[in-house]
Amino acid sequence: MRLLIVHHTPSPHCQAMFEAVLAGATDPEIEGVEVVRRPALTVSAAEMLTADGYLLGSPVNLGYISGALKHAFDQSYYQLLDSTRGRPFGLFMHGNEGTEGAVRAVDGITSGLGWQKAAEHVVVSGAPGKADLQACWNLGATIAAGLMDAP
Repeated sequence: MRLLIVHHTPSPHCQAMFEAVLAGATDPEIEGVEVVRRPALTVSAAEMLTADGYLLGSPVNLGYISGALKHAFDQSYYQLLDSTRGRPFGLFMHGNEGTEGAVRAVDGITSGLGWQKAAEHVVVSGAPGKADLQACWNLGATIAAGLMDAP
């Protein structure tokens, strides 16, 4: 099973959240799940097609997802449509305000693809604290462990 982390982490806060998600997804107790991480600007449609589940990470810019994450979806949406229905995903985002629009955008895109939200989104405003980073770790571990148990 392959878990693909598609992320845009331009700030120290986003990077810290990404590292916590990655640590959870690669916990030694999770077996049989290959974790692949790709920057949103370089991920290919083929990489997205071969994944069995997804973790998506983005800053919130002016109330919307980053252009990089939007680009990842724009360049692969039609290839993914009908081919990836039912696959699980998780979302982590960092923003200082207006995060609702960005979450709504990702939920709309993933609903259109038929992906299944497999854990609560982690959305952090301001500097991520210990509890926020633990929630990111839990997100990564939950999505990866779900793939481990998948048929």
